Amino acid sequence: MTRLARARIHHAESAAAVAAFAADVGYYLQQQPRQLPSRYLYDRLGSALFDAICRLPWYPLTEGELRLLASRAGAILSHLGPLSRIVELGAGNGEKLMTLLDASKRSRIDLHLVDISRAALELASRALSARPGVRVRAHEANYDDGLERLAPAWRGPGRTLLVFLGSNIGNYDPPGADHLLRQMRAALRPGDALLLGADLVKPVATLIQAYDDPLQVTAAFNRNLLVRINRELAADFDLDGFDHRAIWNESASRVEMHLVSTRRQRVRVPRAGLDITFAPGETIWTESSYKYRADGITSLVGAAGFTARSQWVDEAAQFSLTLAEV
Repeated sequence: MTRLARARIHHAESAAAVAAFAADVGYYLQQQPRQLPSRYLYDRLGSALFDAICRLPWYPLTEGELRLLASRAGAILSHLGPLSRIVELGAGNGEKLMTLLDASKRSRIDLHLVDISRAALELASRALSARPGVRVRAHEANYDDGLERLAPAWRGPGRTLLVFLGSNIGNYDPPGADHLLRQMRAALRPGDALLLGADLVKPVATLIQAYDDPLQVTAAFNRNLLVRINRELAADFDLDGFDHRAIWNESASRVEMHLVSTRRQRVRVPRAGLDITFAPGETIWTESSYKYRADGITSLVGAAGFTARSQWVDEAAQFSLTLAEV
């Protein structure tokens, strides 16, 4: 393929992505309550801000998960036996997968990385490709599309481990989480396995501080979504007109992130065909992070057709890793 042909394909893909973004913004901002899909938080800057969040002392789940991976990787891989490939949904910077690979005795292994963030895929691919014997394939797609379209790529000989870490399962409401896990089950074959990371319920003050940190990195991450809409959809959001707020919804067992209008204000989003007036205190719901109990994770994977084999909990962070097989 020529450079010009690749450029044309990239342009077409970018145009399609912007059109999908505009359609979603146009739809969700007219809902009550107003919403924006959390997947759009992860542009290049958003991905960098999220990496910073993962290093904050008030956001313990990443360090807890890394401790579990470092201490249990050998047990996970020895339980599974020889693997031909590992598929990770939501690769981040590749650090967690590298921790697993460090415990692998395989000289050669295929890695499939699925993520909606091109920046995250580039970062993870560079880091993981440096390891001898590793072949990395990056797939820019959301999880649903990735599982549906790309599963044939990892149905070759040998066993597959599907990795879904970072408590990304917590960004789905219960029906959505069940649907996604069933898609994972359908993409795998008998003998394959799933490694699922999930954040557990903890004291409310600890949860709120994790999503509303004193350095306001999470606030910048949240408000960057408005920056993205301004840049890509020619909107005129005033960043000073929206505050970040995190709340704990006890009945739903989730932390919610919102952007709160500080005054009555008019916002136009031309490429989404929107002209909206926000009332003082009106919110845009941007993300949900569901929190689980350890036995609830076992029930969740079981309902989707998996058999839970082992589960480990980092007590300090109250974070769990669950290994389940098809």
